Amino acid sequence: MEKQSTQIDEKIVKGRYRHFKGNEYEVIYIGRHSETLETMVIYRPLYGDGAIWVRPAAMWNEEITRNGKTQKRFEYIGKA
Repeated sequence: MEKQSTQIDEKIVKGRYRHFKGNEYEVIYIGRHSETLETMVIYRPLYGDGAIWVRPAAMWNEEITRNGKTQKRFEYIGKA
C-alpha cells in the first residue's frame, strides 16, 4: 500500500486545479491520515469563503465518467 501512496503523491503537486464541473481550486499541501496513513490532499476553493478542505488523494486523482465522457476529476492548470 505504501508504494501506491507514494505514486499518488508524485502525481499531485501544489498549484491550481480545475474540477470537471468548472470551478478552480488550489492544492496547498499533501498530507497523511493519522490513523490509516492514507495520502490526503489539503486544498481550498478559489471562490466563496476559501475554506480549507481535505480529500483522499486516490479520489482526487480518479477519472470519472459523466454524460458518456471520461475525464480527470481535477486537472492541473498551473502554479498558484
